[in-house]
Amino acid sequence: MKERYKIIRCGRLYDGVSAEWKPGQSILVDGGRIAVVGTQVPEPENALEIDLRDCQVTPGMIDAHMHMDYIDWRTVREEVYTTSEEAKTLAIARCARKALARGFTTVRHVGGITSNGYGVLDVKEAVERGYLPGARIVAAPVFLCTAGSHGDLSQGFARNPQLSGMLQRQRPGLGSGRDFFANAVREQVKYGTDFLKIMATGGFFTPYDTPVQQQLSDGELEAIIATAHELGKTVTAHVYTNELMQKLIRFGIDGMEHGSLMNEETAAMIEERGIYLVPTFSPYEEAVHYDPERLKDKQPEFRRKLELYREALRAGREVICRSKIRLGYGTDFVAVHQNYESGYEYEAWMNSGMKPFEALRAATSTNAGILGLEDCIGTVEVGKYADIAAWKRDLMTDSKALLDCAFVMKEGEIYGTESCLGEEQ
Repeated sequence: MKERYKIIRCGRLYDGVSAEWKPGQSILVDGGRIAVVGTQVPEPENALEIDLRDCQVTPGMIDAHMHMDYIDWRTVREEVYTTSEEAKTLAIARCARKALARGFTTVRHVGGITSNGYGVLDVKEAVERGYLPGARIVAAPVFLCTAGSHGDLSQGFARNPQLSGMLQRQRPGLGSGRDFFANAVREQVKYGTDFLKIMATGGFFTPYDTPVQQQLSDGELEAIIATAHELGKTVTAHVYTNELMQKLIRFGIDGMEHGSLMNEETAAMIEERGIYLVPTFSPYEEAVHYDPERLKDKQPEFRRKLELYREALRAGREVICRSKIRLGYGTDFVAVHQNYESGYEYEAWMNSGMKPFEALRAATSTNAGILGLEDCIGTVEVGKYADIAAWKRDLMTDSKALLDCAFVMKEGEIYGTESCLGEEQ
């Protein structure tokens, strides 16, 4: 029989809002929700007491930019076409479980890299129903893109047009024209997407496009955003260039991913409109804080583009860090780190001069708002879900602290933890 009540004794508590640690706090959990927070809490008979007085306690962390549908970053390209949709669904379930064990109680899947299907929605439902342990999932199973774009993973077979064309047709969100994309939005909403993700520019990971290319027409972009808003869904965009970011702002975009080449003018426009940005610092770390040895770990085309754009990436990082943009915390791991190793992004924020509480707020209350879940997660407050994590390393001084979760609870249930550091601990 599971205990209805649990009392968590905190060493220091960060509530997800105030840039401070509160000493001597306790949290009374009633079932799956937080009932009382304070220096004194009721102590119901038979309540389970959890002693975290040697830890820093936070809300459960949230990764707002994850691709959950691969097993290993070293084989991600092979997995695109050598594993079944069923295997990719198993990869998603594994990622959800391992993310939770690392203190990330909620994750946002922003389109399948290897997957052409909707297995993420099945895993999401299975987790919600308690059939599988795992992080809560908010998902856009399919991103919307055009032929030859960053979302067209058949690029790797471009020298075999017959095969590439056949594989291209397997991507349900890949097409052309206003009518195609308006209908694609309707289809994705019908199938259960939580939001829409568009590949607006090229990227670093794919071989035959560049980050500065606009890859959907203005009319296509307008059709996607207008149709999604008519159906009550938000839209976010993979985007790098200032010209296209400014267009998207005018078209009414809700959020952006990366934005790594932005200038001050674009940052000011994003701030003024209250648009969120998930900057995903980690994938560009080896270029921004130049490390040619670590760059060698990346795929060849990724490495080549990071070298080419490294000065622009460094300048864009400085703009983002100086801005007052509503920044979310997300990883976008397809190289060097596994998709569930979300704590590495914290190290990238710290290396970029961001204050620890800025990163922690991004990964908790800000991300909860980006996901539309601010009423139930993201802060340690009465009435919210009891999503709680704890860390023994000092989050204020140790850039690797978020890689080493000591305790995790989701909706009042305690789960086992795993460290990303292994023998490095």
